[in-house]
Amino acid sequence: MSVNQERIKLFEQDLRSSFQLTKLLIEDESHLHAGHAGAASGGGHFKVTICTPEFQGLNLVGRHRAVYAALQKHIPAEIHALTINALAPDEV
Repeated sequence: MSVNQERIKLFEQDLRSSFQLTKLLIEDESHLHAGHAGAASGGGHFKVTICTPEFQGLNLVGRHRAVYAALQKHIPAEIHALTINALAPDEV
């Protein structure tokens, strides 16, 4: 198992403990950023697609803040960049 695969398992645990998830997909996009200055720090580039009823009524900024709060202990060491697709169940 690669370092980023292990990281994804930890991210998943933290997101599952923070939200009542109906969907979660975490993708490692680090290979798309090879040679990027941020890649040299060891932190990965990840994409999170997350769906939870807790996002109902929250705007995009509020949803992103909630995801960043759940993953804060991993930033910036394990997560250098994060793309977030945050949805409420009625938006899927």
